[in-house]
Formats: sequence, structure tokens, C-alpha cells
Amino acid sequence: MSSRHMMECINKADRQNPHERILEVGGRNPNGTRWLLSQAEAISGIKSGKWCFYVQLGRLPPVDVVVARSRYGHEYLRTASDSEFSNNLLALSECPIG
Repeated sequence: MSSRHMMECINKADRQNPHERILEVGGRNPNGTRWLLSQAEAISGIKSGKWCFYVQLGRLPPVDVVVARSRYGHEYLRTASDSEFSNNLLALSECPIG
């Protein structure tokens, strides 16, 4: 069974460009410590069933993070479609350093 984790932050190759590639995703463990994974690690964990992730912005319902494939065949993370935002994952703040 997959363990479910909330993604709270992301690091992108170019923070100013909303369409740039996500490099890392992060969140908090139940004990308050932070976790940080590369996009490749998160994709691998989702595909293997080890983890499942979600994003929750404010009071909106949680939206699952899924693995998508670009038209060029590259896998990347995105949120499942919802009626509120098309870029829930990209709307997250920058992950803290260290």
C-alpha cells in the first residue's frame, strides 16, 4: 500500500518561468522534519506504488499528483485535473534550502 504525502513546495530549473521543469518536490514528515525528492525519485515512487502525493491549496480539496508524459515522451509530475486550477503543483512555493 502506498504511503500518502502532501507536496508543499517545489524547486524548478527557472523559478520565474511557470512552464519550466520541476527539479524537486518537498513536504513535511509527521514528525515535522522536511523531505525533498528529485522529480525522478518521486516519479519512480509513484510508479512503483511506494508513494502517492497530493497538493492542497488553502481550503480547496486535495488534488492528486500524477505522472504524465509529454508529447516528446518525457515523464513529469502534474496534478490531476480539477475545476479550480490547472497548475496546482506549479503554484507551490520554493522549497527551503538545507
